[in-house]
Amino acid sequence: MKVPHEQRKDQQLLARQQLYQTIAAIPSGKVASYGQLATLAGQTGAARWVGWCLRHLPKDSSLPWHRIITASGKLAFPPATEGYLRQREKLEQEGVRLHNHKVSMKQFQWQTHDDTPF
Repeated sequence: MKVPHEQRKDQQLLARQQLYQTIAAIPSGKVASYGQLATLAGQTGAARWVGWCLRHLPKDSSLPWHRIITASGKLAFPPATEGYLRQREKLEQEGVRLHNHKVSMKQFQWQTHDDTPF
């Protein structure tokens, strides 16, 4: 029988795996917000947890981290930083356009009702 802290570790690992599967399912040319992903991963209200998980991805991860933005359409990094420029370039290569440093969530947000992996 597992002790409580081991059960909690298993639950945390399962939640991260579910999050990573959800991120992998975001189609090219679409974006999702941190809060949207938290909810889809069963962690409603945990947008900051999504950010923490993304910050701790291995450098060689193939997950499309660049498709995750704020609910207001802002990119993860401050404008003019290396991270911002890299994220913007990746999004623009997929056809996602920014206006005044923001993505139109109405136009580009991933609608999961048809293709949610769960």
